[in-house]
Amino acid sequence: MFSATLGGLVAALAPLTVMLAIGVIGWFVSDAGAHGTPSDGLRIGALGWLMAHGSGVEVGGVSVSAVPLGVTLMCAWVIGRLGLRAGESVSGHGPDAHAIADGDRDWTVPVTASLFAAAYVVVAVVTTVLAATPETAPSTGRVVLWALALSLFVATPAIAVGSGRAAIWSAAVPVSVRAAVTTATRTLLGFLGVSALVLAVTLALDFGAAANVLSRLHADGGDSALFTLVTLAVLPNAVIFSGSYLLGPGFALGTGTLVSPTVVALGPVPAFPLLAALPDNGPAAAWVVALMGLPFVVAAFAAARTHRRFPTLRWEEGAVRGVAGGVLAGIAFTVLAQLAGGSVGPGRMQDVSPNVADVLIHAITAFGLGGLVGGLFMTWRERRSSAAADGLDSGA
Repeated sequence: MFSATLGGLVAALAPLTVMLAIGVIGWFVSDAGAHGTPSDGLRIGALGWLMAHGSGVEVGGVSVSAVPLGVTLMCAWVIGRLGLRAGESVSGHGPDAHAIADGDRDWTVPVTASLFAAAYVVVAVVTTVLAATPETAPSTGRVVLWALALSLFVATPAIAVGSGRAAIWSAAVPVSVRAAVTTATRTLLGFLGVSALVLAVTLALDFGAAANVLSRLHADGGDSALFTLVTLAVLPNAVIFSGSYLLGPGFALGTGTLVSPTVVALGPVPAFPLLAALPDNGPAAAWVVALMGLPFVVAAFAAARTHRRFPTLRWEEGAVRGVAGGVLAGIAFTVLAQLAGGSVGPGRMQDVSPNVADVLIHAITAFGLGGLVGGLFMTWRERRSSAAADGLDSGA
């Protein structure tokens, strides 16, 4: 089980090292090292890694709680890759497939995942202790909870897949459950892809405004590179905000503001390139409201694709699989919307987040109805094809 512990340590240290290097490079290029010391750059990099684990920080007495999900995504990718390797290294431990199928207890995955998580948490706690100051005050408790959550939802499935246990366990799962989960996964990933596409198109259409932001800040090459890295760190947050917009409820970019397909009410916004994608104040054009149909279309398409993998001739099964998958996708997206927002500064900027309660209602409705229509449509096609085939057989 040494490989599991080592995997957890490397999974935490590899992204942390990247963030430390970025912190030092950022300290140097921002003012050629004229202010502060390299240790300040290291601390900033460590705090960036901790913020990706939900720590939050205090900046000038102002709470910043938003999570840079781009960094979190990098950490999750490393955790998943090393979790697979840890699973492969213990694949020969414990009972074989036949014994597991006969009901033998198999603790291989739980033990491996526990050692992986323990090592990851140790690095997270040590980093918090070393990087924290009374002025920044990152939360150790939130860091531990996020580290455990990443280990549970990313490392553990990866270990199960790498060890071969996932294939054994999934064989016992009912087809309807697998179909619903597959529909949910495809709906969520498809909708995030569409949200990213909409964000990219809006940025491309107003690229000049984004460039003007950098010019007004008098950013040189080094500063522009740092802006690019910060933008990448929060790009997943922007994609989720875009998805909340497409669902209808939209999001707040400051207390008392609203950005939605029906109306946009904004005050002054920070000088940040990604914000060039924001629509203009006032009522939206009629064609913009039509974008709210995209979540329904994505869910219907995902349910239809899943039906081709898990076909059924029963109306109730086609309907339930589609609806269940859509509801699961709606809940999952709402969780992401909750994670994407938070406080990013003083005053109005303490409320920068999607309208989570409304997002939940709209997401479940749009994805659920889309899944229902997609599931019923493919069931109808399957029944029609089956009837045609029966007619050919009887005619023969």
